Amino acid sequence: MAESKVLTEFYHLPEYQTLAGYKAKGGYETLPKALKMQPQQIIDEVKASGLRGRGGAGFPTGMKWGFLPKNGEPRYLLCNADEGEPGTFKDRMMMERAPHQLIEGMIISAFAVGSHKGYIYVRGEYVFPIECLNKAIKEAYDAGLLGKNILGSGFDFDLDVYRGAGAYICGEETGMISSLEGLKGQPKLKPPFPAVQGYLRKPTIVNNVETLAAVTYIIKDGATTYRKFGTEKSAGTKLFSVSGNVVKPGNYEVPLGYPLIDLINNECGGMKPGRKLKAIIPGGSSAPVLTAEEVMKANLDYESLAGLGTMLGSGAVIVMDDSQCMVDMLGVLTHFYAHESCGQCTPCREGTGWLNKILHSILEGRGRLQDIDLLVKVADNMKGKTICALSDAAALPVLSFVTKFRDEFEFYVREGRSKVKGTTYAEMHH
Repeated sequence: MAESKVLTEFYHLPEYQTLAGYKAKGGYETLPKALKMQPQQIIDEVKASGLRGRGGAGFPTGMKWGFLPKNGEPRYLLCNADEGEPGTFKDRMMMERAPHQLIEGMIISAFAVGSHKGYIYVRGEYVFPIECLNKAIKEAYDAGLLGKNILGSGFDFDLDVYRGAGAYICGEETGMISSLEGLKGQPKLKPPFPAVQGYLRKPTIVNNVETLAAVTYIIKDGATTYRKFGTEKSAGTKLFSVSGNVVKPGNYEVPLGYPLIDLINNECGGMKPGRKLKAIIPGGSSAPVLTAEEVMKANLDYESLAGLGTMLGSGAVIVMDDSQCMVDMLGVLTHFYAHESCGQCTPCREGTGWLNKILHSILEGRGRLQDIDLLVKVADNMKGKTICALSDAAALPVLSFVTKFRDEFEFYVREGRSKVKGTTYAEMHH
């Protein structure tokens, strides 16, 4: 077992949700230490730790913090908890089991970047995590850990929870900022980047739940200790949400660089009895799929997965066994992206819908062989041509599925039924 529980060590204790339970395990002991440091010292420590954004992009956190202009304007710290990537459910667990861990990380981060106002933007469907956060924030205010003059340090920080309305696009940082401003949740053109001009056109830092929670541990134990986990370029531990055809799906915290197949076999108890591994999407639904052979070469870090033409993303590992039909699986994804496109950019608005229509015509037995090449052509025309990455997120799975499992698509077109399941789409979904 290589689970390394840095963040999740006490998640099994129900009382860890409360202020008293969190404090009993060393919670809020790092905060007074941090408030006595120089803000720049904290930023330098986070830079030295090699912490990278845990929401999907993997951008170095300390470097992002360093982009804030020194112009005397108010600054905002936003926590991106709009966890909408299909397959991802780690942030939800963090907010439910350890809301104070996030709050402490946010106060320390806010002090480091000079922000006096923070928001946690949570996806609308997360009703219970929102309750947990609101309860914890009230406890923190009552204990003088939020608000004016925190712990007598002279530092003020206010924190609110903002509930999204259930749009996947609001997980994109500029789309999230638009939504928080009361506008349509649509991404904005970059530059200017949020660090320069974000919420209310003021300097803004947007970090994921897991990223902000990790800051406390880096300041507590130091960057060198944090770097004992992970690889040179992908430091620390990471939470992975594993779903699909494994014996024990769930969230697992392992060091970055851990072999993907070990996560499946050791932590998740292997494939379901009598089944063989067929494919894995390693980083949430927008990451290109890996075949069983590629999985054997994959390590769970940004570089290893990029070398295999896919990405670590948000750490959502979707496991498929040999009973799964790849045409049907891709149909689920294309439907999702067609539904969630905000419609702002033509290649995405038209492309996601077109991919979905072509794919469903194949699934419904009306496909032609040239439709398979058309899927590839449409997906190729969608990549890198839009304001945000949703268009790429829809195109990359299509390209990887069709390229790596083309025989299944051709069989479906010719026979009007699944090569794997032997049934038609109507029979599978009646």
